[in-house]
Amino acid sequence: MRPEFAEKGLREMQMWFARGSAMGFAGRLRKRLAVPLLIVGAGFFAIAATSPARADFRVCNATQNLVGVGIGYRAKAGWITEGWWHIEGSTCKTLIEGPLSSRFYYLYAEDAERGGRWDGPINMCVAEKEFKIAGVNDCVARGFQRAGFQEYDTGEQASWMVQLTDEPATGGAPAAAAPAPGTNSQ
Repeated sequence: MRPEFAEKGLREMQMWFARGSAMGFAGRLRKRLAVPLLIVGAGFFAIAATSPARADFRVCNATQNLVGVGIGYRAKAGWITEGWWHIEGSTCKTLIEGPLSSRFYYLYAEDAERGGRWDGPINMCVAEKEFKIAGVNDCVARGFQRAGFQEYDTGEQASWMVQLTDEPATGGAPAAAAPAPGTNSQ
């Protein structure tokens, strides 16, 4: 090794030690606590990373408007429709928490600001205000309204997401985009 490089390395090492001793008690304490805190943080991250993924049925509103959403499904006791979930523009809401127990779910949504709808051919019952209705027959005779719900085949997956968009579709209604696995856009 050439002497000028050895001398330069010695000066850099002396400066490094000088900075460390000038650090003071608080600096040395921070330095000593940094590694254990990193280890604890990594431990929490490892626990979080190994926890099971949350399963649910979510609806994401990709429009800029407030949307009201109702869902229908088959329960052990029969058909159930529930609503209204109010979903602000560019946000998501979980309608059913936990692993999905049915293969098919049905969705109806209305744009609260522009009046558009995301609907389908399956008739189920809804109400003006918040509702949970058993049965899908004789909606009007029972004091409810009838709405057309869109069917979603989840393929018996544990979770599913529907994304509502305002892209034009045939007939001028909001449209569906190509779904990703475990998701569906409408």
